[in-house]
Amino acid sequence: MLTIDRLTLQLPYYADGYTAWWKRRWATCLDAFSLTFSPGEVHAVVGASGAGKSLLAYAIMGLLPTPARLNGQLYYQGKPLDASRQRRLRGRELALIPQSLSALDPLVRTQRQVAWAAQRAGQPSAHAWHASQQALTHYQLDARAQQAYAHELSGGMARRVLTAMAHVSQARLVIADEPSVGLDPHQRQRVLGALRELADQGKTVILITHDLRHALPIADHVTIMRGGKLIETAPSSAFQGSGAALTSAYSQALWLALPDNAFATTTISRREQETNVA
Repeated sequence: MLTIDRLTLQLPYYADGYTAWWKRRWATCLDAFSLTFSPGEVHAVVGASGAGKSLLAYAIMGLLPTPARLNGQLYYQGKPLDASRQRRLRGRELALIPQSLSALDPLVRTQRQVAWAAQRAGQPSAHAWHASQQALTHYQLDARAQQAYAHELSGGMARRVLTAMAHVSQARLVIADEPSVGLDPHQRQRVLGALRELADQGKTVILITHDLRHALPIADHVTIMRGGKLIETAPSSAFQGSGAALTSAYSQALWLALPDNAFATTTISRREQETNVA
């Protein structure tokens, strides 16, 4: 479905307070990143804040800021995914469920926003309105929630609205950026369950998250990121017991540090750390 081949991303920053463009330097945020995502799967991309997870999502969607330097190749359905193709497919075959709930228009009722998403995907107005109602009902949002404004929704309800927008777009590739942040366990289960359902329909779902524990129950594969580099990709079944099936010491340490593993710690030597990010 989607192949990333040695993707390198650099963003500008200014040292010593200089603001002139010729004084800027470049920070490498993604470093020769290569990965393949398959249809019918939830692929979790896990890492701490600053690992480059969200930037990877924006690179796939073609939503990086203008000064960004991007090298490497993206392939979607076997064809290059360049800027013009990203624009053409965004909102149709490529959908992003953003981390920020501010993505919802505060002045427009829920169903109208979902209907707009359907129209952007090419559905006629009458069908889009019906499709929006069906999608919201599917995600257990009742008539009152369908006519609510964004500020009247709980966090879990708002995230399900964003998922419904991806649903009506009929996208084949869905990227969910930290969809469970700030949710109580019940709402989190609903939102993550909705993503699993999209994958079961044959879609490719990329789950961007810092929370390995919550990703594992729905993920088929897990990629661990650190400092813009891919550390390891493994089936979710590898994250069990002592983590012996994992090849990276960093991945093992991340797994063993979870609360369910009694916050076990392992010592990673400096040499191992350098190997893991090399």
